[in-house]
Amino acid sequence: MVLKLEDKKAIVSEVASVAKQAVSLVAAEYSGLTVAQLTGLRKSAREAGVYMRVVRNTLARRALEGTQFACMQEELVGPLLLAFSQEEPSAAARLIKEFAKENEKLKVKALAIESQLLPPEGLDRLASLPTRNEAIAQLMSVMQAPITKFVRTLAEPHAKLVRTIAAIRDQKQAAA
Repeated sequence: MVLKLEDKKAIVSEVASVAKQAVSLVAAEYSGLTVAQLTGLRKSAREAGVYMRVVRNTLARRALEGTQFACMQEELVGPLLLAFSQEEPSAAARLIKEFAKENEKLKVKALAIESQLLPPEGLDRLASLPTRNEAIAQLMSVMQAPITKFVRTLAEPHAKLVRTIAAIRDQKQAAA
């Protein structure tokens, strides 16, 4: 399909604006997938809040210039789809990992997060990062633990006294 210069500029500006706001990027080779499989992947991406686009590599390189994903320009070779995580760093990686379990023809070529290029083997590590809500829950449990321990420590002398009195009462009842 031949693209006019205006169309190319529009694609580059769209991908560049998404890349400037994105948190992470996954580039995957999609050759061998059917149209139905790609449509299902795109639907899942929309539901997960992941921007996914198939872009020519020359246009993708131009779009990624000046963004935190410029480190990935060398890896843009072959038919690739780009999946940008908009809010959570692990969203795109999790989506691609789940889809690749069922469709082995989807192969991850490169990952980037915070101007750092990761090898394809880093997909599992990036996908296992907690979501925002999970991270907040973990932080809250860590913050709550010392307070809970402090309250238990303060309550222990009273609880020990009650247990001692109950043991004395039980001894007297058993003796009587």
